[in-house]
Amino acid sequence: MRVLVTGGAGYIGSVVSQRLLEAGHRVVVYDNLSRGHREAVPSDAELVVADLGNRDALSLCLSDVDAVLHFASWIEASESMRVPEIYFRNNTANTLTLLECMHAAGVRKLVFSSTAALYGNPDTTPITELAPLEPVNAYGESKLLVERMLAWFQRVHGLRYASLRYFNAAGATNDHGEAHDPETHLIPLVLQVAAGQRSSISIFGTDYPTPDGTCVRDYVHVSDLATAHLLALDALAEHEQLIYNLGSGEGLSVRQVIDMVRYVTGVEIPTVEAPRRPGDPAVLVASFDKIRRDLGWTPQHSLGQIIESAWRWHRGRARVNGR
Repeated sequence: MRVLVTGGAGYIGSVVSQRLLEAGHRVVVYDNLSRGHREAVPSDAELVVADLGNRDALSLCLSDVDAVLHFASWIEASESMRVPEIYFRNNTANTLTLLECMHAAGVRKLVFSSTAALYGNPDTTPITELAPLEPVNAYGESKLLVERMLAWFQRVHGLRYASLRYFNAAGATNDHGEAHDPETHLIPLVLQVAAGQRSSISIFGTDYPTPDGTCVRDYVHVSDLATAHLLALDALAEHEQLIYNLGSGEGLSVRQVIDMVRYVTGVEIPTVEAPRRPGDPAVLVASFDKIRRDLGWTPQHSLGQIIESAWRWHRGRARVNGR
């Protein structure tokens, strides 16, 4: 199968691209490199450097494609509360352009990188796919609008799609890890402290209704996410619509994550307490029972393994860069 991977130069997109190649698929990575990295693109993949809003470039790429895996988006909830307009432009409007071009080219399969941010502040945990969709930040809203578009394209145009609602992607493979600029995700930030690249880690909010007052999140290894994407792509041969949560089912607080980094690295991690950030839900923990039942997917990595893999990758990258 020839697969177009939008955002394939990014963290999750690059890992999934590599797994697609290993499974025997041909991969075209489509990325404007504004937040992705050319060096993250697997060497056996074709790279097209273009913006998702470029209809001509997108249509050309889609002329000989069997399916699309769509990762291209802005992903920072806190940023979306400062400049929501770029999230609705990049995440929502550009996805509409992609869907229009797919329809024109006759491409009928899409795996969409969605998010647990759709659920906002859930009433109960673990969260199932039937929970109310009530985002509390513009990032989540921009993804929810896409899911609504997908449902209509399926109903009207026969699009077959899988929407995979990630909880917190983390960890690394031998070749690919998390490297955002600027970095805003907890585990790589704490690892930067362990590596001496920053002096401390900020804890945003210590008065949440959680056991230790800090936010609770569900962490899933990026390679486990990649497995789910390949399973979902194959399942679209028999299903018109798939919606799944991807998480570990285990809730871990910010303080627990920091403690695990201390344990894995053997480094003391100074912390600084800071006010809450707008748009941060208190608790997000997944139920992945549906995808386990339907596709046989279960996460294979614990938090300790996630952090160990990320620590190895970050140290290796620092050595390559001479730090």
